[in-house]
Amino acid sequence: MVRTILTACAVVALAAVVGWQSATLELFSRTQTPALVASTAVAWALFALAFVLLRRVRPSHVLPLVISGALLVGGAALLGPPNTSTDSARYAWDGIVAGEGLSPYDHVPVADELADLRVDWLITEPDALSAKGKAVCDELRVYGTTSVPSGDPLCTSINRPHVPTIYPPLAELYFAAVRLPVADTVEYLPFQVAGLLVSLGVSAMLIVALRRRGGDPAWAALWAWSPFVATEAVTNSHVDALGVLLALGASLLVASGRRVWGGIALGAAIATKLIPMIVAPPLLKRRPFTVILVSIATFALLYVPYVVLSGPEVIGYLPGYLSEEGYDDGSRFALLSLVLPGNAALVAALVIVAVVAGLCWWKADPTAPWLAQLVLIGTVLVVLSPRYSWYALLLVPFVVLTRRWEWLAIALALTARLLVPSLTVSRVALALAVVVVAVGWWIRRRQGRAVHQPDRAPSADAGLREGRRAESP
Repeated sequence: MVRTILTACAVVALAAVVGWQSATLELFSRTQTPALVASTAVAWALFALAFVLLRRVRPSHVLPLVISGALLVGGAALLGPPNTSTDSARYAWDGIVAGEGLSPYDHVPVADELADLRVDWLITEPDALSAKGKAVCDELRVYGTTSVPSGDPLCTSINRPHVPTIYPPLAELYFAAVRLPVADTVEYLPFQVAGLLVSLGVSAMLIVALRRRGGDPAWAALWAWSPFVATEAVTNSHVDALGVLLALGASLLVASGRRVWGGIALGAAIATKLIPMIVAPPLLKRRPFTVILVSIATFALLYVPYVVLSGPEVIGYLPGYLSEEGYDDGSRFALLSLVLPGNAALVAALVIVAVVAGLCWWKADPTAPWLAQLVLIGTVLVVLSPRYSWYALLLVPFVVLTRRWEWLAIALALTARLLVPSLTVSRVALALAVVVVAVGWWIRRRQGRAVHQPDRAPSADAGLREGRRAESP
C-alpha cells in the first residue's frame, strides 16, 4: 500500500507541474523559455519516478493507477491555451470554413473572399499600425499579416496565413467534426478536449493489447502519464494523435490477421497525417497486397470529395512545406549535415531510411511487428531530425508494446530542439539520444546472453571423480 501511495503522489506532482506549465508558460514569450525548459525537465523526472514506482506496486493496483493517472495528467493539460504551437488555430479555421460547405483547399485563410467568416480570435483588424502601415499585434500567438489580394493589414493567430492548408482529408473531416457542435467564438478548448479523448483511446488500446498478450499493463503508463503526450496531444492538440490512434489500430489489427480492417485503419491514418506511413513496412511481411490495396483505396476514397471540389489544389502547401523545412536540399538533417554537404545529406538520408525500412520488413515478426516499427520510426526521426517534437507521438505506443523505454530519449531530444531552436542543441540532443538507445541495446543484448549462457563446465577433478564412480563395480 505504501508503494501505491508513493506512486499516486508522484503522479499528482506530475499533473501539478503539467497543469502549472500549461496555465502559465508559453514558448511564444521568449522570456519564459528558461522556466518552460526547467518545468519540462521536472515533469520528465517525475514521470520517470512515477513509472519506476508503478513497476513495484501490487498488480491489482496497477490498472486503477494507470487509468486515474491518465485522466489526471490529461485533465491538467487542459488548464491553458496552446503554449508551444499555433497549429490548432489553423485546425479551427479549416473547421469553420468546412462548416460553411467550402473546401479548405480553395482559399488561403486571409483571402478577401472569406472575410465574412473571420472571428476575432483567429483573424482581426489591428488596433494600431506602424509607421510603415503594418499591423501592430501585441497579443501572444498573434502575428501581423495582410489580406489577399487587397493587402489590408490584419492580425492573425493562424500560422502561414498566405498559403493553403497542408492537411490531408481525414484531418479536415476531424477539424470540421470538432468545430461543428460549438460556436465560432469558442477558442481552443474543443480541440484540446478532443485531443484528450484521442489520447485516452490510445491508452485503452495499449492496455487491452498488453493484457491480451500477457503483458504488464503498467507499461501503458509510458503513454498515459507522459508529459510529452499531455503537452502535444492535449494542450497543443496536434492532429498527429489521431494518426497515432489509427496507426496503432492498424498494427494491432494486421498482427491479429484482420488485414482488411487493418488496411482501412492504415489508409485512414495516412489520410490524417502522412507520417504514419512509416509504420507500414513491418506490416507487409505476410500477404502484403491485401493491406496495400485496401489502404490505398481508403486513402483515395477519402480524397474524392475534396478532389471533386478543389481539383489538384488538394495537394495544398505540402511541396512548399518540404522546401521550407530544408528537406529538398538536405539542410534539415541535423546529424547527416555534420559530415555531408547539401544534396549529399538528402541522398544519404534516403538511402539510410530505405535500407532500414527493408531490414525492418525482412526481420519483422508478422504477429508482433512492434519492434521493427519502433526501430523504423526512431530511425526516421533521428535521420530527418524534424524541428516539431510532436512527430514523435507516433513513436511512443511502440515503446510501450516493446518495453524499450530508452527510445523515449528521441522524443525528449526533439522536445529540446523545439524549446531551444538551435541547430547545435538539436545535434547534441539527437546524438545523446542515439547513445542512450545504443547503450540500451547493448545492455539488453548482454542480459540476453547471460540468460541463455550454459552453466559453468565441471572442473577437471570433478570429471575424474565422475569417471571413477562410473568405473566402480
